[in-house]
Amino acid sequence: MEDRDIVALYWARSEDAVRETQAKYGAFCLAIARNLLGLAQDAEECVNDTYFEAWDSMPTQRPARLRPWLGRVVRNLSIDRYRRDHAKKRYDGMELLLSELEDCVPAQDPVDRVLEAKELGEVITSWLQSLPAADRRLFLRRYWNGEALKDLAAELHEKPERLAQQMLRLRRALQSKLEQEGISL
Repeated sequence: MEDRDIVALYWARSEDAVRETQAKYGAFCLAIARNLLGLAQDAEECVNDTYFEAWDSMPTQRPARLRPWLGRVVRNLSIDRYRRDHAKKRYDGMELLLSELEDCVPAQDPVDRVLEAKELGEVITSWLQSLPAADRRLFLRRYWNGEALKDLAAELHEKPERLAQQMLRLRRALQSKLEQEGISL
């Protein structure tokens, strides 16, 4: 089923919308949540919350492409879950991702957060678009979808060490771009 048809089901308030979403994007959403949280049960809860969010949000939103929209929702829900449960020290996947990026993504003061986040997002988007397609996909799979380096390396038939070096070069390139744009680190 096409995305526009699934969105139309949400707008029609048909319960088939959730079933179709689960059939087409359930594995994708679960992979993101599992990569970020590490615990299958928590990941499944975030995916279910994603379906609820889709059901709740569709009357006001009509995303043209459902996959990235759902990816953003499940990712944000997983990050919220991580932050809520972080004090319990139950997750290490998110901690590793955040620690890898902390040198090139600036910390933000709450007052300036919205404006800086928008500017930061625009710079990162521009930087990503300037990358070769393979590097862009790799960066997004690692830092957006939270996929493990060892899994990416196995899929790409690369040594994890070589892939780690490539990720380091990409993070340094991002850091350099942010510095060029005057975004303080």
